Amino acid sequence: MKRPSLDAVRGFDRAVYVVAVGQLINVFGSGLVYPFATVHFHLQVGIALAVVGLGLGARSVTTAAGTAVGGYLADSVGRKPVMVSSMALSAVALASFAFVPALAAAVPPGVAAAAGVSRVGVAFVGVCVASGFVAGLYTPASSAMTADLTDAEARDRGYALLKFTNNVGFGAGFVAGGVLYSLASVSVFLLDGATSAVVAVVLLLYVPRSDVGGDEEADADVDSSAESGASLARWWAAATQPRVLALAAINLGIAVMYAQMQTTVPIVAKEGLGLTAAQLGTLYVLNPLTIVLLQIPLVDAVAGWRRTRGLALSAAFWAVSMVVAWAADVGVGPVAVGVALVGGHLVFRTVGEILHSPLASSLMSSLGTDAERGTQLSVLEMAKRVGIGLGSFFGGLFFDYGLSTAWWGVLVVVCLGVAAALLLFERSVTPQENGAFGDATES
Repeated sequence: MKRPSLDAVRGFDRAVYVVAVGQLINVFGSGLVYPFATVHFHLQVGIALAVVGLGLGARSVTTAAGTAVGGYLADSVGRKPVMVSSMALSAVALASFAFVPALAAAVPPGVAAAAGVSRVGVAFVGVCVASGFVAGLYTPASSAMTADLTDAEARDRGYALLKFTNNVGFGAGFVAGGVLYSLASVSVFLLDGATSAVVAVVLLLYVPRSDVGGDEEADADVDSSAESGASLARWWAAATQPRVLALAAINLGIAVMYAQMQTTVPIVAKEGLGLTAAQLGTLYVLNPLTIVLLQIPLVDAVAGWRRTRGLALSAAFWAVSMVVAWAADVGVGPVAVGVALVGGHLVFRTVGEILHSPLASSLMSSLGTDAERGTQLSVLEMAKRVGIGLGSFFGGLFFDYGLSTAWWGVLVVVCLGVAAALLLFERSVTPQENGAFGDATES
């Protein structure tokens, strides 16, 4: 393993650092609510866990839809306008979670009856749907901008830098959220929206418009409908390339694991172990703390690896984390042991996350041209959001029916399947596409 060095985070374009700081602010808001959304709406508001899982799942599905639109717009309109618009709209949508009980009064009783859930449940799902779509616009544009501003060999480090700053903000949000939620639960949702507003202003003022992405012939005398049709055709061709779809399908499997940190693990910690909101928020700091400590060194250490093999190692860590979560859920010892096991789960799954996020983004960004990058990264993100949605819904369903033990077993099997699929996928990419820049031979 290479000796850790600050050189790994030096030398990027200034805009990369501005985007990183913006994401730090934004995910601080996400950290305020992340461990408490399920706890708040299930245990305090009284929405069934399956409906909470459905809402979170619906949010992931609409995030995926927003991501598809965001990828198209990032390549046709430009990276910066999409990023600013997404954050401005998210400011309103995220703050709306604080008003779900009030919004329930506007839900017609017939709609709730037809859906088979309470009016407040319908309101919750509705806010999830809206917030998911506008948030989804952001990621493909920001990922494409980062790739635009870094060369191929530095791209893993660029994405690792974004992940690092994300989790500095996330960790601070967990701690602050635990305190704020205990004092005034809805305040965390209001502040989450406020952070998105701040990011919109930062991006608007300090990020230049990218030269890549956007219609450079906007002033040309062309038929707009013909141009629109051609643009959509280019988007479809980029999004449906076989290797792009294959990598996205693999990413969906890992995304199911991501969902557990928000949906099922907080229930194990709070209902099973009796942790308070403040204790849960403090325990969850292990996730961003591990990333802050290990993100740059680990990604730098595997810089000479083929990305598929780093991702297979990531899947192995995810599998171990699910085994540890199972042990915490079934109660293999006293409460202190259970808390330690939840902490162990967070550390193992975080190492998997550290390897997964930058390597998957870098691998996808290498599969097409610069003009296709926003679209193809949006496909990767769509798959992640669909996977998170499925993981949230089925996790809630298994728990509601008392089948939590079986659920952890299903997740382990999925992880092993992902690792096998990655090693098969490796045959379809060149060493250079796969990050092995010193190897001139084909896979």
